[in-house]
Formats: sequence, C-alpha cells, structure tokens
Amino acid sequence: MRWRNIKQKKQTKTDTNASVPQRLFAGFWTRALGFITDLFMIGIPISLFMMIVFGRDEMKSATALDVIAHNEAAITNAPDPLVSLLHVILTMGIYVFLWHRNGKTPGKQLAHTKVVDAKTLQPASYVQLIVRFLGYFLSAVTLVGFFLGLFRHDKRTLHDLISRTAVIYTS
Repeated sequence: MRWRNIKQKKQTKTDTNASVPQRLFAGFWTRALGFITDLFMIGIPISLFMMIVFGRDEMKSATALDVIAHNEAAITNAPDPLVSLLHVILTMGIYVFLWHRNGKTPGKQLAHTKVVDAKTLQPASYVQLIVRFLGYFLSAVTLVGFFLGLFRHDKRTLHDLISRTAVIYTS
C-alpha cells in the first residue's frame, strides 16, 4: 500500500471520530476545588442568614459531629433540630436549584464543570438532584464515597452512582 493511501484512510477515520461527542468526566481534584469553593460561597452566606434569623446563640450550639460523638458540647449546648433541619433544607434547595438551572454552582463554574444525567449528558431531573444532594451525606459518612472517583474510569463518586448523575467538564 502506498503512503498516500494510508494517510488518506487515517484522515477519514479521525474525521468520523470528531463528530462523536467525547465524554470528559471531571477528576477528583477539580471536583474538590469546586466543592470547597461552594462551601464558602453557599455555606457561609446560609450560615450568616441563619444567624441573623435565629440569633447568634444558635451558632454556638453543638454540631452534628458533637451529637454523634456524644461530646460534652452536645449535652450543654444541644442544637435546635428545627434550625438544623431548616439549614439543610435551605442548602439543598439552593444546590438543587443551581444544578437544575444550568448544572453549575459557583464552585462548579470556577472549576469549569457541571452536573448532568450520566446516560444522556442532558440536565438532570429534580429527583436525581435531590437524591444526589442526600447522597452527599452518605459519601461524607463513609468517606469512601468521595474517594470512589479516584478508582473509576468515569470519575463518578458514590452520590453520582446513587443518583445516576455525572460531573463533566464544560468548554
């Protein structure tokens, strides 16, 4: 076979592959950057709002980790369950709204990533996104859930697998 013929076949093969969208799943460190950014850009304003509404004393109460570990702080400054539940619901509402609107929170915008349905790569449904948010707690409790993406080729973590979502790079 002549070199010219081989070269033409190679070009034809790459041209057909160019039309197929390539899945670029976001890696662990990119996702960690986005998550930490979101903790500051979403978590702190919500905490300040809760402090304004419910008072500064509520911010001094024990945390969920104190309650789980049965620390002295959990007994002396027990958290108000209603305030804690409202805090989680408000946080979930903001995350789910931002994920559904354009797949991005401020941290994901910074990291150039977005949350999509894993099969279609289209925006995920509200149910998937609520399950994804609740899956964060399972990933946090096990810790393995967050690091699962290090061992998978598609970089999906436990909360992604549960909710059938993926985090992909945007252009």
